Amino acid sequence: MCREEIRKAKAQLELRPATVVSDSKKCFYKYINNKKRAKESLHPLLDIGENIANKDKEKGEVLHAFFASVFNSQIGYSQGSQHPVQEDMEGEQKKPDITQEEAVNDLLRHLDAYKSMGPGGIHPKVLKELVEELAKPLSIFYQQSWLTGEVPDDWRITSVTPIFRKGRKEDPGNYRPVSLTSVLGKIMERLILSALTRHVEDNQGIRPSQHGFMKGRSCFTSLIFF
Repeated sequence: MCREEIRKAKAQLELRPATVVSDSKKCFYKYINNKKRAKESLHPLLDIGENIANKDKEKGEVLHAFFASVFNSQIGYSQGSQHPVQEDMEGEQKKPDITQEEAVNDLLRHLDAYKSMGPGGIHPKVLKELVEELAKPLSIFYQQSWLTGEVPDDWRITSVTPIFRKGRKEDPGNYRPVSLTSVLGKIMERLILSALTRHVEDNQGIRPSQHGFMKGRSCFTSLIFF
């Protein structure tokens, strides 16, 4: 009877993460990680001089040097430069799109409360619950950033995790950097993506036959169309 009760309790414990996985992926992966027998550590890496880096600090420096070497620092606008002014068909100047408070409000309401807060230190659940108080001031911040081309330094700080792809584990070039950025910075990225997508679609820069990298489209929709 004791074994039967333990078996039932274990089944209920395992059933909960499975039933709430659609709403709380964090709970599911937390259960999976607790079942792992050993934590995976980063494999020793080779630096530029073909020396083995075994300590965590040395591995971080090797990966940092490699990721910085392949990063393209050439950007279209220097920091502090003014946003380009568009011109219409008659040559009249048009002001850039202004970030609407309604758009910021909608993005805050649809934040995943179970996501990590990132290096910014502000949890998505807090932003979601204070949407009425934060939508207007954040829209002013985003609009000013859009017009001046400047981004707050706090939004540029990221927590980088190296993910092994394939090949030799000693080669730092076989690792892909995955960045965890600030939630407020991610919202800004969504606003810019929305503006760029709307601009390209309104000016027919994307053909109707395009399915890749399009919202609501995928390889599956392309096959159906084909």
